[in-house]
Amino acid sequence: MWQNGFMTTKARRAPRRTEALSREVIVQAATEILDAGGEDALTLRALTVRLATGYGAIYHHVADRDDLLAAATDHIIARIVTDLAADAKPRPALRSVAAGLFDAIVAHPWAGAQLNRDPLRPALLDIYEIISRQLQALDVPQRALSDSAGVLVSYILGVAGQNAANARALASSKMDRSAFLAAVAARWAQLDPARYPSVHQAGTNLLEHDDRVQFLAGIDLILAGIETLKRAARDQLCPLRRRFTGSCLPRPARRRRSAACPPFSAPRPLTNEQHARRWAH
Repeated sequence: MWQNGFMTTKARRAPRRTEALSREVIVQAATEILDAGGEDALTLRALTVRLATGYGAIYHHVADRDDLLAAATDHIIARIVTDLAADAKPRPALRSVAAGLFDAIVAHPWAGAQLNRDPLRPALLDIYEIISRQLQALDVPQRALSDSAGVLVSYILGVAGQNAANARALASSKMDRSAFLAAVAARWAQLDPARYPSVHQAGTNLLEHDDRVQFLAGIDLILAGIETLKRAARDQLCPLRRRFTGSCLPRPARRRRSAACPPFSAPRPLTNEQHARRWAH
């Protein structure tokens, strides 16, 4: 319309959503914002714009930004924990969980930061529990269980978080990964080989370096170390077993008596008539 010789336009309101809003929908939208721009991009305004809703509708489902970050982190991690097959053997299960967490944190760096920020995050507690259960299934000694689980969790979160940070830095620099590794290898080659012989050797293999493969190699080394704890525990029990059983091997479990083989029962005492008949003969 025209007013005082100038054309004016009436402000248009953003269309409101027609679909029902739920906590799951909000968490999914928050995850998309976090993946695209990191933690700084997750604001209440950005969320309301993406969902075409108002502030009140958001607060009806989530308490605050920290609650939303925690829920988004749980959403990412829960899939790894729940996707583990119930009949998976302990060692492959631990490698599967570790690989899944590595991939998730590299793909969602903000989730790794959340796990390291609060030791009471439900997602972090779930990770600790599933790793501890698999270690128990591996017959890790009880006295070493807590340390073993702690080492694995710290390694997984630390290495995955560092790789995620490296990926973000590389993306910000606009440099190709192969070019970056070639530049690092060239700088290592210029170092004094007498002082840094191991760095020189590592530089020759840097171009073929695979972060995920190296990460899983570290998991295998930790599990190999945990296996030595089991052997040490068995060696400590061996003298006692040999003393009482003549062997270091544990006693086989007793077989349960089947219904076809009734339990042994003591003979009933003889009656006076039976005693008299026996003495008569």
